[in-house]
Amino acid sequence: MIRKGVFLLCCMLLNLAVLDASPNSNKDFYSITIEDFEAYAERLYIALNDSDLHYPAFETALKGYLKLQKEGEIEEGSLLTVIDMSVSANKNRFFLIDVPNEKIIHKSIVAHGRNSGGEFAKDFSNKVGSFKSSIGFYRTAETYSGKHGLSLRLDGLEFSNDNARERAIVIHAADYVSTSFIKKNGRLGRSLGCPSLPKENYTQVVQKIKNGSLLFIYYPHTNYLKNSKLANYVVKQEIGITNLLNSQ
Repeated sequence: MIRKGVFLLCCMLLNLAVLDASPNSNKDFYSITIEDFEAYAERLYIALNDSDLHYPAFETALKGYLKLQKEGEIEEGSLLTVIDMSVSANKNRFFLIDVPNEKIIHKSIVAHGRNSGGEFAKDFSNKVGSFKSSIGFYRTAETYSGKHGLSLRLDGLEFSNDNARERAIVIHAADYVSTSFIKKNGRLGRSLGCPSLPKENYTQVVQKIKNGSLLFIYYPHTNYLKNSKLANYVVKQEIGITNLLNSQ
């Protein structure tokens, strides 16, 4: 009877492990034991293997991603979008990251607000009518058809961007976000505060990230980095079913 009971328990655990093996499973993702966040973040960054994505932006975004996914505030297994506003607008600074599968599946240029700066964004605001970009973590929401066509609403999750809805800060495509515009004008065009994207592959990107994924707009702003609870989240050790099986 004891042997039979042990056998049945092992079968149950094995079935759970199989269920958790889906790349879209929150439990599977957190079955990874994170004993040292810095080591984990560095290993994941190396696996992404793209020098266009700067490490400070990625590391900060990953902290918020881990916290919000653990708390169920973003969709399980969802993609992570990182926009690095510390980089020239003429370079790729929009990155769509598949964290569980450790790869960047899309990258492109992206516009910032016209009052945030020229080629480089330097000034940010959460105020209505500022026409500036807002840094921080956002959760993607529903799509709608506006003056720019297909658009994706964003909900700001922090003190630095919680007026996003009121300000109509959304993702949309624009003609001024293109390499041809850069060649003609010397820099990318600018928005009224929205992270505007190129028209190429735009619809596919929106379909991938709509309805509950995480988007992070990074800039090394002292006040933000000091006061953001998400940017300063301390990742604690996470133990899941994989570790339970290995400990038997």
